[in-house]
Amino acid sequence: MSELVPVVDLNGWWSGDPTARGEVASAFDRAFTEVGFLQIVGHGISPTVRAEAFAAMDAFFAQPDDTKATIVPRDPEVYRGYCARRSESLGYTLGTPKPPDLAEVYVVGSEDVGPPSDVGLHATNVWPDDPTFRAAVWGYYLAVRQLSRELARVAGLALGVGEQFFDTVTTDALVTMRCNWYRRDADEIDLEPEQMGLGAHSDYGILTVLAADTAPGLQLLDRDDVWHDVVPVHDAFVINIGDALAVWTNDRWRSTIHRVLPAATPGGQVRRSIALFQDGNTETVVECLPTCRSDEHPPKYAPTTLGRHVEEKLRGGRRSELPVDVQHTTADRIGV
Repeated sequence: MSELVPVVDLNGWWSGDPTARGEVASAFDRAFTEVGFLQIVGHGISPTVRAEAFAAMDAFFAQPDDTKATIVPRDPEVYRGYCARRSESLGYTLGTPKPPDLAEVYVVGSEDVGPPSDVGLHATNVWPDDPTFRAAVWGYYLAVRQLSRELARVAGLALGVGEQFFDTVTTDALVTMRCNWYRRDADEIDLEPEQMGLGAHSDYGILTVLAADTAPGLQLLDRDDVWHDVVPVHDAFVINIGDALAVWTNDRWRSTIHRVLPAATPGGQVRRSIALFQDGNTETVVECLPTCRSDEHPPKYAPTTLGRHVEEKLRGGRRSELPVDVQHTTADRIGV
């Protein structure tokens, strides 16, 4: 149930009081140790910024499919622009072939850092010819990206490595954002077995900041392999950690598997979400933090770089056959 995911008020963090900041950091530590997810309120993001982004999504996804298809990237290796329904399967990132996902997606990323490029993790964004959409989505991206950096500072304090630790690995960060549109068409009476709106997966990098409708769909998997619904409280963001942070913390913090169910009723309610992924600098080496290792708990995972790890996981979700190099990434838990 949603009660599994604690709600943390960030007002104590913004106060500047060391005791209040420590209490917020401790709440993060408890939630990420026990669940891997939490919700935040008091985050400082204007409701207008959020509402404008969702309104822009409404207008964009309501367009005919052939109009949206004009901003599909020419190269499938470029994770930008429009992704049609059934064009990816996130279940592949865990090595479990599943039916293609029902989510319809628009992807934007960190075009304002690093040299411009047509390919790779810092590829140029593919924008629709709509300045209102671009202004709303990019404005939201910039605001939530800054929030993600602040949340990484909370994480640094919680882990005993200092608030500035993650500042050093997010100076040229890969930060990608997915605008997700979940619908089930009226003629989709019978779905394939294990069909999902978004297949079961863990996120790839440091942490994820999610804004979502309160319509049901998002679920997380607990340690007993039981699925629980996650329904955001009003004006909250859902935060979860990614595989890289699980490796940094030697699994002290959990990179929790989650999924989005398809709508229960054909032709029923649309569900929307915006997920921003703070994945850090691509050349950053991810290895066990000194505060998360001991003689009794030696490092579990071999070091890797953020860029290699994220790129392999993204490829896995967009291929019909899981390639060998994706079957055995650090995120899939190779020990040393």
